Amino acid sequence: MAVVDTTLALAAAMVMSSGLIATGIAQHGMGAAGMGIIGEKPEKFGTVLFFFVIPETLWIIGFVLGVILLLNIL
Repeated sequence: MAVVDTTLALAAAMVMSSGLIATGIAQHGMGAAGMGIIGEKPEKFGTVLFFFVIPETLWIIGFVLGVILLLNIL
């Protein structure tokens, strides 16, 4: 296994953590609003779930970019 430069490791950690933080911020408001919608119209569960899952792509992107940095792919 190759030795990882400290700067690259720090950059990868920042990219991964910012993706997780962005996901939390995005879902913060959506969760409360979604529960309000489901409380009034239970048939909208599928739509609310779909919109709640979309921000999950932020942490996936952050993870992939962090791995790319750590493996020196780019």
